[in-house]
Amino acid sequence: MYKGTNPTCHDFNTANMTSDSVSLLVGFSTGQVQLIDPIKKELSKLYNEERMIDKTKVTCIRWVPGSTNLFLVSHSSGQLYLYNEELPCGTSPPNYQPFKQGDSFAIHTCKTKSTRNPLYRWVIGNEGVSINEFAFSPCGSYLAIVSQDGFLRVFHYNTMELVGSARSYFGGFLCVCWSPDCKYIVVGGEDDLVTVWSFVEKRVVARGQGHHSWVSVVAFDPYTSTFAMKEWNENTSPSENKVDTCYRLGSVGQDTQLCLWDITDDILRQKPCSKTRNTVVSGSVSPSSNSNKTSQNTSASKEKDGLEAISSFTHRLGIGFEKKDNVGHKRSLSKGTTLQLTNNSSDDPMRLIGTNSCPRFDECPIMEPLVCKKIAHERLTALVFREDCFVAACQDGYVYTWARPGKMVSDGDFVTFS
Repeated sequence: MYKGTNPTCHDFNTANMTSDSVSLLVGFSTGQVQLIDPIKKELSKLYNEERMIDKTKVTCIRWVPGSTNLFLVSHSSGQLYLYNEELPCGTSPPNYQPFKQGDSFAIHTCKTKSTRNPLYRWVIGNEGVSINEFAFSPCGSYLAIVSQDGFLRVFHYNTMELVGSARSYFGGFLCVCWSPDCKYIVVGGEDDLVTVWSFVEKRVVARGQGHHSWVSVVAFDPYTSTFAMKEWNENTSPSENKVDTCYRLGSVGQDTQLCLWDITDDILRQKPCSKTRNTVVSGSVSPSSNSNKTSQNTSASKEKDGLEAISSFTHRLGIGFEKKDNVGHKRSLSKGTTLQLTNNSSDDPMRLIGTNSCPRFDECPIMEPLVCKKIAHERLTALVFREDCFVAACQDGYVYTWARPGKMVSDGDFVTFS
């Protein structure tokens, strides 16, 4: 559609999707957004065509849950825009006026005589720090945003209030997803870790260590996860869950590996303790006992999986967020990224060490993957779970479909693009 640009993200509108029509949004590397109907091939609208709203790459695009015409667009400029597909964009750069401001975020509206796009502009964190991804909760009430400054920020979408946050172990967060019951948020990023954050307790409850490079996608598998189906709200107590919980999570990264994780009750029910030493076991974590044998087995397991990586992480957290190069993977912030400190403690990564937002490595349960398998030759960029299979894609254009045990997938479902 455009010269010198390429698609970066997309999203289908499931609220008004039929067998004859579907609305598809596509974001581009130079800031434009296109709305098309790939079935009818009649609908085609362009937003930010002249790049007057934002000139930077579109990093994520999502339809607002339940809406047939509202959608959110994030850019690498660190700004998030709300559009109405039925409204035009202006012929001149928009003028904004303050609407709401809070800790590390500000929201503006367009100052115009007639309503036009964008309806709202969100500035998240320090301006100029990329928003890498955002995700609506399954209930549609909350919005989780991850940025290159290493923060997860969770907002109540309708009231635009910040309700919780977390800090990465190192570098930026690149991906985010919600558990099917809205109780947990999982993020991945440049620290090579999978981080589990409890929405109810507002704290990091576990980290997963298994990738050897940046984690690019995290996704829950709703078809194999078990959890209480009781109606949930923000004030729900974890003790009210009487059903044994086991969330199945998948992650893919730039190390070309797929990891599958089980997040179980024995992990989620552990209380934060700054003095507790954690023991790593396959698929779960429990506090270490007085048994020397258990400690020795654990140490051997850690050493086998990469003692040097663990040590470097621990040292880095103890002395600050440093840059460090490891063999085969450069552990540094992405180009153009700086940690800008402000007077707000939530924006100062050093002040968050040892808190619920960023516990030290020995203060948090460490998970190991049930499965960790190299499935591609190039860095992986997508992971989707279906009832009979899961689908992964990599940067060189290949899409892989993996059938679940005991399930048959038709030949037409296996697609490869080259």
